[in-house]
Amino acid sequence: MSLPRHQDPIVAIATAPGRGAVGIVRISGKNLEAWVTAVCGRRLKAREATYLAFLDCAGQAIDRGLAIFFPGPHSFTGEDVLELQAHGGPVVLQLLLARCLEAAAELDPQRLAARLPGLRVALPGEFSERAFLNDKIDLAQAEAIADLIDASTEAAARSASRSLSGAFSNEIHSLRDALIHLRMLVEATLDFPEEEIDFLRKADAQGQLSRLQSSLHAVLARARQGALLREGIKVVIAGQPNAGKSSLLNALAGAELAIVTPVAGTTRDKVQQTIQIEGVPVHVIDTAGLRDSEDEVEKIGIERAWDAIETADAVLFLHDLTRLDAMDYVADDADIARALAAKLPSSVAVIDVWNKADTTAAPPSCADRGVTLSAKTGAGLDALRRTLLQVAGWQSVPEGVYIARERHVQALHQVELHLTEAASHLAAHAQSLDLLAEELRLAQNALSEITGEFSSDDLLGVIFSQFCIGK
Repeated sequence: MSLPRHQDPIVAIATAPGRGAVGIVRISGKNLEAWVTAVCGRRLKAREATYLAFLDCAGQAIDRGLAIFFPGPHSFTGEDVLELQAHGGPVVLQLLLARCLEAAAELDPQRLAARLPGLRVALPGEFSERAFLNDKIDLAQAEAIADLIDASTEAAARSASRSLSGAFSNEIHSLRDALIHLRMLVEATLDFPEEEIDFLRKADAQGQLSRLQSSLHAVLARARQGALLREGIKVVIAGQPNAGKSSLLNALAGAELAIVTPVAGTTRDKVQQTIQIEGVPVHVIDTAGLRDSEDEVEKIGIERAWDAIETADAVLFLHDLTRLDAMDYVADDADIARALAAKLPSSVAVIDVWNKADTTAAPPSCADRGVTLSAKTGAGLDALRRTLLQVAGWQSVPEGVYIARERHVQALHQVELHLTEAASHLAAHAQSLDLLAEELRLAQNALSEITGEFSSDDLLGVIFSQFCIGK
């Protein structure tokens, strides 16, 4: 699977841009001893931190810090790895990076050709990609590295850590092993057609397939929860002007993010804030009030509001309890409801939210079909949070949830479809054994896409290009 560029030694600053106490420059490649000597002035003991001066081409100190040499294959990437831990100023780190790149020029052509072929700056995610290509981690674990870095909640971080440790991969490997065993049984049966029905029954092929499907359903359920932890849900607050949309955003966020005034049409553009509910990221978007307007700026805001609504996972349709006696207001609400029904697929939940409950002692009966609250006092917000989690399909976080991505969920869905087809072919016995074997093969390929045992270079390029440089 290794491509020609994966033979080049690579270098990058591995810490985030900006100033900090410590910054790291990392090199990975084969036979890095010459770089160690050029930059550190001496050889280093394997996996032992050494405090020393990092030298420029004239032998002068650029900085002093820790150097650690990890000879391959006992390193993160499986190659030789040199890490230089210096002070975290951007100028210092750039000088160290430049020093590593120019070190090859100090060597004669023979040593350059033999030991230092073409050091270059690493591409995004290339260190993790090499760890995957050198069988140090699988693809799901590599993705978990990026997910751990990008985690927006504690629950997401803990789940990503479990995936990185191999919890998700182990479940996929267990499914794969059971699938391979079943495939071997079917393939062997194809070689002895005269024994096929008795042989399959004796080996309990039907029971094996049923248990495999049950295990798959359990993994798929946990993967859905993991994907929800990673991706979160996009929630759009919609409704007429002055229904309290901005007040609701502020109440959910616990901060004054959006301007609130009695003047209708204050919100002209989308205002977004990510909050967390039981560890699930919820991306809440406040939008312009929906109405007919001649104001050009407000019309643009309303168009953007509908754009946001059409890409939402859930819509909070906000109603103003103080204006339900106004016929025009109720009619406009009905128009918005019809537009939402026409524009949104049935899978997108529209939650009726009846706001300003603090202004009325007895909310009308129509409020029974949604959530009644007061964005001003906070009453009813917990009920809204519970409703959002229910709509998202979230369950209480079991300790074993691991982070997952949408591509993992889709791959597991494909496995589920192939196993369903396999079950129907197994029921037909001799007439469909070839088709049964093919469905099991396709199911195994779909599983292997998750861990990278069966994947294209295009998929790898997309995944690792989303990593930060130096990781």
